[in-house]
Amino acid sequence: MHTDLEAGAPGLVVVVMSRNDASWAQGRIPRALHLPTARIAELAPSLIDRSLTVVTYCWGPGCNGATRAALAFARLGYQVKEMLGGFEYWVREGFTYATDAGVEQRPLDDLTAPRSGISCDC
Repeated sequence: MHTDLEAGAPGLVVVVMSRNDASWAQGRIPRALHLPTARIAELAPSLIDRSLTVVTYCWGPGCNGATRAALAFARLGYQVKEMLGGFEYWVREGFTYATDAGVEQRPLDDLTAPRSGISCDC
């Protein structure tokens, strides 16, 4: 997903769901939308064009919020993908992320990506 976002792939929307306001403030993927799962059916039709592909993510692999959000979008007729690993792995793979204080980046965690920083090409 990082590659698609950086390349400006057409028709892609990122949605954060199931996370509370404090978690949103702590960190999110740049340009993401904060749309909790409980409000998807109510708000998505007025916020997100149905021709776009929605990518859902949540805190990390131990959370099923992204799965529940993906189901909510699919029930509304959206094309949807789930970002495996969630925000945790986005950060651990060394990608920049937004917080209420600004943009941050942590060093690459070599347990989640090659030390060289080059894609695992899997």
